[in-house]
Amino acid sequence: MAHATAKAYPGASEAKLANFTGQLWALRGRIKPGDLMVMPMKTTKQIALGRVTGLYEYRASEQDGSKRHLVAVDWKRTDLPRTAVKQDLLFTLGSAMTIFSPNKNNALARLEQLLEHGTDPGQVVTPLVPKQKAGQTVDTTEGVDEPELSPDIEEVAKDQITIRITEEFSGHGLASLVTALLEAEGMSCRQSPPGPDGGIDIVAGQGLLGLDSPILVQVKSGGQVGSPVVSQLQGVMSAYGASQGLLVAWGGLSKQALDVLKSHQLRIRVWEASDVVDSVLALYEKLDDDIRSRLPLKRVWMLADQGA
Repeated sequence: MAHATAKAYPGASEAKLANFTGQLWALRGRIKPGDLMVMPMKTTKQIALGRVTGLYEYRASEQDGSKRHLVAVDWKRTDLPRTAVKQDLLFTLGSAMTIFSPNKNNALARLEQLLEHGTDPGQVVTPLVPKQKAGQTVDTTEGVDEPELSPDIEEVAKDQITIRITEEFSGHGLASLVTALLEAEGMSCRQSPPGPDGGIDIVAGQGLLGLDSPILVQVKSGGQVGSPVVSQLQGVMSAYGASQGLLVAWGGLSKQALDVLKSHQLRIRVWEASDVVDSVLALYEKLDDDIRSRLPLKRVWMLADQGA
């Protein structure tokens, strides 16, 4: 396999060839039926978890070359928010490697808990030891066993910012942060005080009086948002005659909520945790000193990996 990899990438460095070979071998020979599979999804910024149901398969007749290599997975959960995972495990999952087998910080036991219950118990959970056949030794020579050595720096940084916002702007504080972001975009905002708000956390508008194109904003800083919250926002918008709404769902959205939102995508926008973080990064210089002191960031430039 190493020879085939070197032939396919003649200009690659030895380190990159070793990484490619390790990844190919992990896909071809190490993933087995029953293994837990975890996939952080770039599209939704959520995490999918499932069980491997078959061995590696190569489909030579597949016209799309990216779909010829196959490992069947029964995805049990596809909407786990990244905010449900503690920082040390997020750091591991943020590896730049596509395929790896994490073993530090009780990763396996914690991922099993996330699959079954949707919560990360942290490092206190009893470790799970992979089952071995008689006389079999654990192969620790493959690079895929050390994902922390190849972190995706950008992803890790965003995860750290997400956790800091969770700690510093919990509850009503998240509504204050969203208000600051909307004001940084040039909107006038009226934020409801802590306590019952009738389904409206923020009223944002443009123009001299802040009444042009008003947006009703509902902010949820807890767990996953279900369809009743979406229906409530829709009802409040109708009652107040607002044509636009923003739902901030820090803990993500349930499948039912996503289904309801499909028919309201021209009226209601959703900000999940990743959207709030992206907005913070884009508008950071415009935020007031209080927010920046609670969320201290600095801009860092790094060379892009042109081989990615």
